[in-house]
Amino acid sequence: MILRIIAVGRLREKYWQDAAADFDRRLRTYARLEMVEVPEAHIKETASLAEENKAMQEEALAILDKLKRHCGPVIALDRNGKALDSPGLAAGLHKMILEGRGEAAFVIGGPLGLAPEVTERADLILSFSRMTFPHQMMRIILLEQIYRSFRIMHGEPYHK
Repeated sequence: MILRIIAVGRLREKYWQDAAADFDRRLRTYARLEMVEVPEAHIKETASLAEENKAMQEEALAILDKLKRHCGPVIALDRNGKALDSPGLAAGLHKMILEGRGEAAFVIGGPLGLAPEVTERADLILSFSRMTFPHQMMRIILLEQIYRSFRIMHGEPYHK
């Protein structure tokens, strides 16, 4: 299975890069991981709502462009989405595999979140929490949960 993570922005700090590389290495046993980064729109802290919306639209266009060639399910991460526990996420991934889905894409927005066009394109809107997390951290949390899901699917031990 190909798991594609489409994320706004890049992992800037070495500790985020190291964490992502570690999970990439761990996941190779179970699936092929593709990290796709789209540019983060630059906005001022004092940006107006219109400027923020314009920035989200720029990011949405880049995300949707990357999804044009994607033929599997799209899971958008948004705090207002459906909450799953780890076994629930594992069951969802397992169902995709059993259905013969060769790929799945997870989408992580930037600091402003995801534009409605992106969430409308999603097959599932997934929430990890009602809280807001930095998008770089969210990428690592997602990778950890995907890894945990494969460990659960294979009946392998993983701390609870």
